[in-house]
Amino acid sequence: MHPKTLSIVVPVYFNAGSLPALFDELLKLEAQLDTLAVGLELIFVDDGSKDESLATLLAFKARRPATKVVKLTRNFGAEHCLKTGFRFVTGDCFSDLAADLQDPPALLLEAVKRWLAGAKFVIFERVSRDDPLMSKVSSKIYYKLLRTMVMKDYPKGGFDLCLMDKAMLAPMLNSAKNSYPALLAYWLGYQPEVIPYHRQPRSHGKSRWTLAKKIKAFLDVMLGFSVTPIRTISITGLLVSILSFAYGMHIVIYALIEGTPVAGFPTIVTLITFLLGLIILMLGVIGEYLWRIFDETNLRPETVIETVY
Repeated sequence: MHPKTLSIVVPVYFNAGSLPALFDELLKLEAQLDTLAVGLELIFVDDGSKDESLATLLAFKARRPATKVVKLTRNFGAEHCLKTGFRFVTGDCFSDLAADLQDPPALLLEAVKRWLAGAKFVIFERVSRDDPLMSKVSSKIYYKLLRTMVMKDYPKGGFDLCLMDKAMLAPMLNSAKNSYPALLAYWLGYQPEVIPYHRQPRSHGKSRWTLAKKIKAFLDVMLGFSVTPIRTISITGLLVSILSFAYGMHIVIYALIEGTPVAGFPTIVTLITFLLGLIILMLGVIGEYLWRIFDETNLRPETVIETVY
């Protein structure tokens, strides 16, 4: 028995190719943590994988019986899968780890040392990354918008890997269904210790982080943590109203002076289509907020667990 324990939650989705190498790295980390008198609790959550991921996880559990394997009934998404894993955490500090090895488990050793020295929150900021060009560009745009609209002091390169003290576990578990875990952890206000690192290239399989999932994550972050979209709508509506009123006054004054209405059918059509498009866009943003309110209040479970091994 160790006086302190680190819990690591690993969401798994079509990661059969990278899991054996991940296991080896985690066993090395466990041996290194043992020298610090820190134990390791491993929690794997299979998020509805259709490959050999579950069989590989169960084989690892046979080698290391203390490992926890949670199987969900279907794919619910990385964020929901991760929060399900957090429900099984019993350690003194905890972390989540991607199964694709782009964030090496060995990094957590330094984070544990800082935690033992008193840090409550340790993050690994990506200062560079071996990703495809489009992924780099989209990530740069995403974090630029995030820092502009949501959280000005958020790390420029973002982070996925972090270590949190158990004091942060309850707020993470009690968060909204569509909260983005990394941003929520940063939002809690614990002063983070930052460790810069270079993100490794993906060596096994292909990323399931599709464009549609990236867009959903972007909307969850922007609409879940920021009032900026609603305020932008209000300001835009005010400006359009002022301009429309000014244009209307122009029409009236011109008609009074000239005695004939202004001929401008194309102008009228343009204004109508512009204003209707603006209204539809605004209703769409409001609808996104309303959907999230409904999603939080309809008592639908965030995930469904089929089996715990």
